[in-house]
Amino acid sequence: MKVCVIYDSVTGNTKMLADVIEKKYAEILTENPEEADVVFLGSWTDKGSVSEKIKAQAEKIHGKKVFIFGTCGFGGSTEYYEKLYERAAAVLDESNEIIGHYYCQGKMPMSVKERYVSMLREHPEDKRMQASLQNFEEALAHPDQNDLDRLSEILDALKLA
Repeated sequence: MKVCVIYDSVTGNTKMLADVIEKKYAEILTENPEEADVVFLGSWTDKGSVSEKIKAQAEKIHGKKVFIFGTCGFGGSTEYYEKLYERAAAVLDESNEIIGHYYCQGKMPMSVKERYVSMLREHPEDKRMQASLQNFEEALAHPDQNDLDRLSEILDALKLA
């Protein structure tokens, strides 16, 4: 059994998840997806979907078992994580078998906070923007150890190695 981890990470959040996966499967890891029986495909969230880089990689994956993982700025919503998973799954060829998925919250770049603060200066009563700024602050601590431990538990349940 061979495992390949393919991911795209802008802020380091998705890389943290990929590191957990690579450590878990270090003995059966390959860098070549063609050699892999299982491909772990991870992405940061780009406008509610996977990054363009991961879309391009996903198009090359055929006949594999695939585990989808990723991070997003907004957390605490299982429904949102499920939508992200469904959008990621939709970029995969139907010849693949999805064996699991995991999403968690991740910190966002400071430029996002600056944009929120600027918008709040213009519209201080904007409840949605206030909630977005609060979410930004909460996201700064993620992925945290609980997020990484939860991923590890899910990987253990796969029983690949």
